[in-house]
Amino acid sequence: MIEPEFDRAFEPAHGQAVPVAQDVLRMTAPNSGPLTFHGTNSYVVGRDTLAVIDPGPEDESHWRTLVAAIANRPVSHIFVTHTHKDHSPLAARLKALTGATIVAEGPHRAARPLHVGEVNPLAESSDMDFVPDIASAHGDMTRGDGWAIETLHTPGHTANHAAFALAGTGLVFSGDHVMAWATSIIAPPDGAMGDFMASLDMLGSRDDGAYLPGHGGPVKEPRQFVRALKTHRRMRERAILARVEKGDRLIAEMVKAIYRDTDPRLHGAAALSVLAHLEDLVARGEVVTDGPAAITGEYRPA
Repeated sequence: MIEPEFDRAFEPAHGQAVPVAQDVLRMTAPNSGPLTFHGTNSYVVGRDTLAVIDPGPEDESHWRTLVAAIANRPVSHIFVTHTHKDHSPLAARLKALTGATIVAEGPHRAARPLHVGEVNPLAESSDMDFVPDIASAHGDMTRGDGWAIETLHTPGHTANHAAFALAGTGLVFSGDHVMAWATSIIAPPDGAMGDFMASLDMLGSRDDGAYLPGHGGPVKEPRQFVRALKTHRRMRERAILARVEKGDRLIAEMVKAIYRDTDPRLHGAAALSVLAHLEDLVARGEVVTDGPAAITGEYRPA
C-alpha cells in the first residue's frame, strides 16, 4: 500500500449501540459534517463494570444512546482521546452520573505558543473546561473489571491527543490520529506535523490488529495503513515544496493548486494542514519565511 486506501463505507447507526468486538460497543453521535464524517464514535468497553472511550459532544440524543448502552451497569473509567468538543464534553456529565474516573493525557493546550497577533482558529472547537482526574503518562496501564487499557501518547492532531490500547485484544482506540475514512487534520497551533509523524512512527512500531477510530469504521490493517499515511504526508510535503519552488509564495496559492479536487468547504482546513507542513519544513531549514511560519506568511525556497 503506497497511498492509504480510504474506506468511506460506514453505516453510523445513529441511536444504536453496535457491537464491534467482544465486549466493545460503538455509538456514533449524529454530528455529521465535512470534518466529522458521519459523526463522533463513542465506545463502551467491558461486561460488568465498564469503561467509556470518548463520551462525545453535548448532544441529548447521543447522551440517551450512551446511557442506554451502559444499561445501569457501573462505569469505573472514562477515557478521552483529546479535547475537541465533539469528543470530550459529555465526560463531565457521565462522571456526575456514574462517579467514574476521567483518564486523559491532560487538559487542552496548543502545541506551541501563539505568535504575536496570531489567533487560534480552533479555539472555539476546543473544550477548555476539560480537566482529567488522571493525567495518564505514555505506557500507563489502567486496569478495570476484566479489561486493561494502555495509554499511548499520540500528539499531532492536538498536543494532548492519546490513543488507548485494549490489552490482550490487539485493538487500539485511535481517536482522530488514524482513521480509515480520511487523514487527520493537523492545524497549528493546536497540532504539529513533526509530532504527528513521530506518533505515526510509534504506532507503526507496534503489532496491533485493528484501530477503532473517533470517526468512521475500523482500520483493519493498521501497520500497512500507518506506513501509507506516512507516505501520503511525505508526498504532500513534496507537493508543497514543488509549489514553493515554482513560485507560489502564499498558502492560499498552494491550496488552490494542491487541493483543486477537494471539497471547497475543506479548503480552510487544508490551508492549516499546509501551514503545519511549512512549519516543519521551516524548522528543518528547507523553506524560509520572514519571522515565524504563519498562515499569511510568504515562503521561499531555502
